[in-house]
Amino acid sequence: MFKRMETFQQWLNQENIDAAIITSKENVFYFSGFYSDPHERLLAIAMFEGGEPFLICPQMETNAAKDTGWTYPIIGYKDTDDSLQILTDEIKKRIGNGKTIAVEKNHLNAFRYESLQRLFPNTQFKNAERQLNEQRLIKDEREIQKLEKAAELADYAIQVGINEVREGATELQIVAAIEYELKKKGVQQMSFSTIVLTGEKAASPHGTPGLTKVKKGDFVLFDLGVVYEGYCSDITRTVHYGGPSEKQAKVYETVLRAQQTALSIGRPGIPSKELDLAARTIIAEAGYGDYFTHRLGHGLGISVHEFPSITETNPLPLEKGMVFTIEPGIYIPNEIGVRIEDDVIITDKGAVSLTRFPKQLQVIS
Repeated sequence: MFKRMETFQQWLNQENIDAAIITSKENVFYFSGFYSDPHERLLAIAMFEGGEPFLICPQMETNAAKDTGWTYPIIGYKDTDDSLQILTDEIKKRIGNGKTIAVEKNHLNAFRYESLQRLFPNTQFKNAERQLNEQRLIKDEREIQKLEKAAELADYAIQVGINEVREGATELQIVAAIEYELKKKGVQQMSFSTIVLTGEKAASPHGTPGLTKVKKGDFVLFDLGVVYEGYCSDITRTVHYGGPSEKQAKVYETVLRAQQTALSIGRPGIPSKELDLAARTIIAEAGYGDYFTHRLGHGLGISVHEFPSITETNPLPLEKGMVFTIEPGIYIPNEIGVRIEDDVIITDKGAVSLTRFPKQLQVIS
């Protein structure tokens, strides 16, 4: 954690920024090892061009913060306190009014941002997002180990879900079975709300599971992920119940070919957009271009969706240690939905899948 803060402080020095206020729970965790969802309450780390940082959190969470190994000051506040005023006072003790402060402009809500402007009337606020994104972009060995374990648990969850596919099973019944088995393995949190969609509902990329029942002739789409020691996984598999029609089989094979092609060209130095374009071209040439309606993938780490975005317009070169998803899909409204998604890491030898559940079409009878 110290090295991460040191790198960030070097950026503050280079940019002549007096202090930074880090407020997203993901970035607080990144720098401190303390993960908390404060809901409407303030959680923040203040870092400075020189001097030690401090963490501010609800008083009821100060002991939990200490237990993570954070050795710098922890300032707890009561629900009746003005937490922003306390934060401001502590910062002013260290830098006075300060000429420049960096904040997470993409995270701060309008009320808190306007409040900080009022509390620091002569201070310029700069956006720290780019630096934070770049720091978190390349995963170290310890982060990769956690992502591998999260991916392993996601693979297990897909198998649990497939085992529950039968005539008349509802989407929510399958979701419940998946999450129950994961709880028994010690998984405390999913990366996002587990998605199980069957039949024509699978044509909604982020549909909501309900009481729709599995029936013969349906695709069943699973999209899920788990959080392991603060790091996320995200996998999608689509299986068929009863045996696919010729059109269904063509759609599936097209998505599989697009996904495997994008995976095969991922290596250091390749622009991110080339992966998206490769997959998109295959889907378009098969006649389904209008039905691939989202980006190819997204960064993965502490957040399930983080920098970078793997789109057809992103020139960012891939680098060793980057982790992101590759997840092409075809969604024909009210008819067919297929997506195949893996978590991948860029290595010297190319893109390697962290999620390893088989991708050849599985037919459940």
